[in-house]
Amino acid sequence: MSAALLDVSHVGKTFGRGGLFSRRRIVAVDDVSFQIDAARPEIFTIVGESGSGKTTLSRMILNIERPTRGALVFDRLDLKTVRSSAGRMAFMRKVQPIFQNPFEAFNPLKQLDRYLFMTRRRFHAEADQAAIEVAVDGALSKVGLSLKEVRRRYPHELSGGQLQRVAIARALLSNPKLIVADEPVSMVDASLRMSIVNLFKALRDDLGISIIYVTHDLATAYYISDRIIIMQKGKVVESGDARAVLNAPQHPYSRQLRAAVLLPSMAAAGRQVCPSE
Repeated sequence: MSAALLDVSHVGKTFGRGGLFSRRRIVAVDDVSFQIDAARPEIFTIVGESGSGKTTLSRMILNIERPTRGALVFDRLDLKTVRSSAGRMAFMRKVQPIFQNPFEAFNPLKQLDRYLFMTRRRFHAEADQAAIEVAVDGALSKVGLSLKEVRRRYPHELSGGQLQRVAIARALLSNPKLIVADEPVSMVDASLRMSIVNLFKALRDDLGISIIYVTHDLATAYYISDRIIIMQKGKVVESGDARAVLNAPQHPYSRQLRAAVLLPSMAAAGRQVCPSE
Protein backbone atom coordinates (compact mmCIF):
# COMPACT_ATOMS: atom_id res chain seq x y z
CA MET A 1 0.00 0.00 0.00
CA SER A 2 1.15 3.51 -0.77
CA ALA A 3 2.31 5.97 1.87
CA ALA A 4 0.89 8.78 -0.25
CA LEU A 5 -2.37 10.48 0.64
CA LEU A 6 -3.70 9.42 -2.76
CA ASP A 7 -2.12 6.93 -5.15
CA VAL A 8 -3.77 6.61 -8.57
CA SER A 9 -2.04 3.70 -10.31
CA HIS A 10 -2.70 2.81 -13.98
CA VAL A 11 -6.41 3.54 -13.59
CA GLY A 12 -8.78 3.00 -16.48
CA LYS A 13 -12.53 3.10 -17.01
CA THR A 14 -14.42 1.54 -19.92
CA PHE A 15 -18.15 1.94 -20.49
CA GLY A 16 -20.29 -0.30 -22.64
CA ARG A 17 -22.84 1.46 -24.84
CA GLY A 18 -25.58 0.32 -27.19
CA GLY A 19 -27.91 -2.69 -27.37
CA LEU A 20 -27.31 -6.42 -27.37
CA PHE A 21 -26.26 -6.59 -31.02
CA SER A 22 -24.53 -3.20 -31.27
CA ARG A 23 -22.52 -3.21 -28.07
CA ARG A 24 -19.45 -0.97 -28.19
CA ARG A 25 -16.81 -0.08 -25.64
CA ILE A 26 -15.94 3.51 -24.82
CA VAL A 27 -12.66 4.10 -23.00
CA ALA A 28 -13.28 7.14 -20.79
CA VAL A 29 -10.03 6.96 -18.78
CA ASP A 30 -6.93 5.14 -20.03
CA ASP A 31 -3.93 4.26 -17.82
CA VAL A 32 -3.77 7.34 -15.57
CA SER A 33 -1.26 7.46 -12.72
CA PHE A 34 -0.28 10.12 -10.17
CA GLN A 35 0.28 10.57 -6.45
CA ILE A 36 -0.52 13.26 -3.91
CA ASP A 37 1.91 13.48 -1.00
CA ALA A 38 0.37 13.09 2.46
CA ALA A 39 3.01 15.36 4.00
CA ARG A 40 2.63 18.30 1.62
CA PRO A 41 -0.86 19.69 0.90
CA GLU A 42 -1.25 20.84 -2.68
CA ILE A 43 -3.72 21.84 -5.36
CA PHE A 44 -3.52 19.22 -8.07
CA THR A 45 -5.40 20.22 -11.20
CA ILE A 46 -6.89 17.99 -13.87
CA VAL A 47 -7.38 19.96 -17.10
CA GLY A 48 -9.24 18.89 -20.20
CA GLU A 49 -12.09 19.69 -22.50
CA SER A 50 -15.49 18.02 -22.37
CA GLY A 51 -15.04 14.32 -23.07
CA SER A 52 -11.42 14.24 -21.93
CA GLY A 53 -12.18 11.89 -19.03
CA LYS A 54 -11.48 14.37 -16.25
CA THR A 55 -14.91 14.09 -14.60
CA THR A 56 -14.91 10.29 -14.82
CA LEU A 57 -11.50 10.27 -13.17
CA SER A 58 -12.73 12.56 -10.39
CA ARG A 59 -15.78 10.33 -9.82
CA MET A 60 -13.48 7.32 -9.42
CA ILE A 61 -11.40 9.22 -6.86
CA LEU A 62 -14.65 9.98 -4.99
CA ASN A 63 -15.53 6.26 -5.15
CA ILE A 64 -18.71 7.05 -7.10
CA GLU A 65 -17.44 5.11 -10.14
CA ARG A 66 -15.44 1.88 -9.93
CA PRO A 67 -12.34 1.62 -12.14
CA THR A 68 -12.31 -1.09 -14.79
CA ARG A 69 -8.60 -1.59 -14.19
CA GLY A 70 -5.83 -0.20 -12.03
CA ALA A 71 -5.98 0.82 -8.38
CA LEU A 72 -6.85 3.84 -6.28
CA VAL A 73 -5.43 3.91 -2.76
CA PHE A 74 -6.39 6.69 -0.37
CA ASP A 75 -4.57 7.01 2.96
CA ARG A 76 -3.48 3.32 2.69
CA LEU A 77 -7.04 2.21 1.93
CA ASP A 78 -7.68 0.42 -1.38
CA LEU A 79 -10.97 1.87 -2.62
CA LYS A 80 -11.96 -1.48 -4.10
CA THR A 81 -12.46 -2.70 -0.51
CA VAL A 82 -14.81 0.16 0.45
CA ARG A 83 -18.21 -1.48 0.08
CA SER A 84 -20.05 -1.40 3.41
CA SER A 85 -22.03 1.64 4.55
CA ALA A 86 -19.64 2.08 7.47
CA GLY A 87 -16.66 1.97 5.14
CA ARG A 88 -18.24 4.49 2.78
CA MET A 89 -18.97 6.81 5.69
CA ALA A 90 -15.37 6.58 6.94
CA PHE A 91 -14.12 7.35 3.44
CA MET A 92 -16.54 10.28 2.97
CA ARG A 93 -15.35 11.77 6.24
CA LYS A 94 -11.88 12.15 4.72
CA VAL A 95 -12.75 12.91 1.08
CA GLN A 96 -15.39 15.49 0.21
CA PRO A 97 -16.76 16.69 -3.15
CA ILE A 98 -17.55 20.18 -4.41
CA PHE A 99 -19.73 20.05 -7.50
CA GLN A 100 -20.19 22.42 -10.41
CA ASN A 101 -23.66 23.80 -9.73
CA PRO A 102 -24.27 24.80 -6.10
CA PHE A 103 -28.02 25.13 -6.72
CA GLU A 104 -28.17 21.40 -7.49
CA ALA A 105 -26.24 20.51 -4.33
CA PHE A 106 -29.07 21.50 -1.98
CA ASN A 107 -32.76 20.66 -1.71
CA PRO A 108 -34.53 23.94 -2.61
CA LEU A 109 -37.22 23.20 0.00
CA LYS A 110 -34.81 22.75 2.92
CA GLN A 111 -33.25 25.56 4.92
CA LEU A 112 -29.47 25.71 4.63
CA ASP A 113 -28.73 25.70 8.34
CA ARG A 114 -30.66 22.42 8.66
CA TYR A 115 -28.48 20.93 5.92
CA LEU A 116 -25.34 21.98 7.75
CA PHE A 117 -26.54 20.71 11.14
CA MET A 118 -27.47 17.36 9.59
CA THR A 119 -24.05 17.06 7.94
CA ARG A 120 -22.23 17.73 11.20
CA ARG A 121 -24.33 15.14 13.06
CA ARG A 122 -23.69 12.63 10.30
CA PHE A 123 -19.92 12.80 10.60
CA HIS A 124 -19.46 13.64 14.29
CA ALA A 125 -21.15 12.42 17.44
CA GLU A 126 -21.99 15.74 19.05
CA ALA A 127 -25.36 15.42 20.82
CA ASP A 128 -25.44 19.02 21.98
CA GLN A 129 -27.08 21.38 19.48
CA ALA A 130 -25.01 24.29 20.80
CA ALA A 131 -21.77 22.42 19.98
CA ILE A 132 -23.09 21.62 16.51
CA GLU A 133 -23.91 25.28 15.90
CA VAL A 134 -20.43 26.32 17.02
CA ALA A 135 -18.89 23.84 14.56
CA VAL A 136 -21.15 25.01 11.72
CA ASP A 137 -20.44 28.67 12.43
CA GLY A 138 -16.72 27.89 12.48
CA ALA A 139 -16.89 26.19 9.08
CA LEU A 140 -18.87 29.07 7.62
CA SER A 141 -16.39 31.59 9.02
CA LYS A 142 -13.60 29.82 7.09
CA VAL A 143 -15.43 30.62 3.83
CA GLY A 144 -16.28 34.21 4.75
CA LEU A 145 -19.85 33.64 6.02
CA SER A 146 -21.55 33.13 9.38
CA LEU A 147 -24.38 31.06 10.76
CA LYS A 148 -26.32 34.27 11.32
CA GLU A 149 -26.22 35.01 7.58
CA VAL A 150 -27.36 31.50 6.64
CA ARG A 151 -29.84 30.67 9.39
CA ARG A 152 -33.38 29.89 8.14
CA ARG A 153 -32.48 30.83 4.57
CA TYR A 154 -33.28 28.73 1.52
CA PRO A 155 -30.85 28.15 -1.36
CA HIS A 156 -32.63 30.56 -3.73
CA GLU A 157 -32.12 33.38 -1.22
CA LEU A 158 -28.32 33.34 -1.74
CA SER A 159 -26.24 34.23 -4.78
CA GLY A 160 -24.39 31.50 -6.66
CA GLY A 161 -21.11 32.58 -5.09
CA GLN A 162 -22.54 32.54 -1.56
CA LEU A 163 -24.15 29.16 -2.10
CA GLN A 164 -20.90 27.67 -3.40
CA ARG A 165 -19.26 28.95 -0.21
CA VAL A 166 -21.94 27.17 1.83
CA ALA A 167 -21.20 23.99 -0.15
CA ILE A 168 -17.50 24.34 0.70
CA ALA A 169 -18.35 24.94 4.37
CA ARG A 170 -20.48 21.80 4.37
CA ALA A 171 -17.49 19.86 2.99
CA LEU A 172 -15.29 21.21 5.80
CA LEU A 173 -17.65 19.93 8.51
CA SER A 174 -16.21 16.43 8.23
CA ASN A 175 -12.62 17.72 8.65
CA PRO A 176 -11.50 16.19 5.33
CA LYS A 177 -7.98 15.50 4.13
CA LEU A 178 -8.90 15.84 0.46
CA ILE A 179 -11.47 17.88 -1.47
CA VAL A 180 -12.36 17.03 -5.07
CA ALA A 181 -13.75 20.14 -6.78
CA ASP A 182 -15.26 19.57 -10.24
CA GLU A 183 -15.55 22.84 -12.21
CA PRO A 184 -16.40 24.69 -8.98
CA VAL A 185 -16.43 28.21 -10.45
CA SER A 186 -17.94 27.60 -13.88
CA MET A 187 -21.48 28.38 -12.64
CA VAL A 188 -20.41 31.33 -10.50
CA ASP A 189 -20.59 34.93 -11.72
CA ALA A 190 -17.25 36.03 -13.16
CA SER A 191 -16.93 38.83 -10.59
CA LEU A 192 -17.02 36.24 -7.76
CA ARG A 193 -14.70 33.60 -9.20
CA MET A 194 -11.62 35.19 -7.65
CA SER A 195 -13.01 34.83 -4.14
CA ILE A 196 -13.79 31.13 -4.60
CA VAL A 197 -10.42 30.38 -6.21
CA ASN A 198 -8.55 32.24 -3.47
CA LEU A 199 -10.60 30.34 -0.89
CA PHE A 200 -9.24 27.03 -2.19
CA LYS A 201 -5.70 28.36 -1.84
CA ALA A 202 -6.47 29.37 1.74
CA LEU A 203 -7.83 25.90 2.55
CA ARG A 204 -4.54 24.43 1.33
CA ASP A 205 -2.35 26.92 3.17
CA ASP A 206 -4.31 27.41 6.41
CA LEU A 207 -6.01 24.05 6.95
CA GLY A 208 -3.57 21.73 5.18
CA ILE A 209 -6.23 20.26 2.89
CA SER A 210 -5.16 18.91 -0.48
CA ILE A 211 -7.48 19.77 -3.36
CA ILE A 212 -8.04 18.08 -6.70
CA TYR A 213 -9.28 20.89 -8.92
CA VAL A 214 -11.00 19.77 -12.13
CA THR A 215 -11.40 22.38 -14.85
CA HIS A 216 -11.30 23.23 -18.55
CA ASP A 217 -10.14 26.78 -17.77
CA LEU A 218 -6.38 27.25 -18.16
CA ALA A 219 -6.41 30.74 -16.63
CA THR A 220 -7.69 29.61 -13.23
CA ALA A 221 -5.56 26.45 -13.51
CA TYR A 222 -2.45 28.59 -13.97
CA TYR A 223 -3.29 30.74 -10.98
CA ILE A 224 -4.38 28.07 -8.51
CA SER A 225 -2.35 24.94 -9.26
CA ASP A 226 0.79 23.44 -7.80
CA ARG A 227 0.86 20.52 -10.23
CA ILE A 228 -1.23 19.71 -13.25
CA ILE A 229 -2.16 16.94 -15.64
CA ILE A 230 -3.68 17.64 -19.05
CA MET A 231 -6.05 14.97 -20.38
CA GLN A 232 -7.17 14.24 -23.92
CA LYS A 233 -9.47 11.35 -24.85
CA GLY A 234 -8.93 9.68 -21.50
CA LYS A 235 -5.14 9.84 -21.52
CA VAL A 236 -2.71 12.12 -19.69
CA VAL A 237 -0.76 13.89 -22.44
CA GLU A 238 1.30 16.19 -20.21
CA SER A 239 1.99 16.62 -16.50
CA GLY A 240 4.24 18.44 -14.08
CA ASP A 241 4.66 21.77 -12.34
CA ALA A 242 1.64 23.82 -13.38
CA ARG A 243 3.39 27.01 -14.45
CA ALA A 244 6.19 25.18 -16.21
CA VAL A 245 3.70 23.11 -18.20
CA LEU A 246 1.40 26.00 -19.07
CA ASN A 247 4.15 28.48 -19.90
CA ALA A 248 5.93 26.05 -22.22
CA PRO A 249 3.61 23.17 -23.17
CA GLN A 250 5.28 20.34 -25.08
CA HIS A 251 2.41 18.21 -26.34
CA PRO A 252 0.48 19.46 -29.41
CA TYR A 253 -2.85 19.25 -27.55
CA SER A 254 -1.44 21.24 -24.63
CA ARG A 255 -0.16 23.86 -27.04
CA GLN A 256 -3.57 23.97 -28.68
CA LEU A 257 -5.27 24.63 -25.34
CA ARG A 258 -2.66 27.24 -24.47
CA ALA A 259 -3.14 29.01 -27.81
CA ALA A 260 -6.89 29.24 -27.19
CA VAL A 261 -6.24 31.64 -24.28
CA LEU A 262 -6.29 34.94 -26.17
CA LEU A 263 -4.00 36.81 -23.83
CA PRO A 264 -0.29 37.70 -24.11
CA SER A 265 0.71 35.38 -21.28
CA MET A 266 -0.70 32.90 -18.80
CA ALA A 267 0.35 35.29 -16.03
CA ALA A 268 -1.95 37.89 -17.57
CA ALA A 269 -4.70 35.27 -17.76
CA GLY A 270 -4.30 34.52 -14.08
CA ARG A 271 -4.37 38.19 -13.13
CA GLN A 272 -7.48 38.80 -15.19
CA VAL A 273 -9.40 35.97 -13.52
CA CYS A 274 -7.83 36.56 -10.11
CA PRO A 275 -6.48 40.12 -10.06
CA SER A 276 -5.33 39.98 -6.45
CA GLU A 277 -2.33 37.82 -7.37
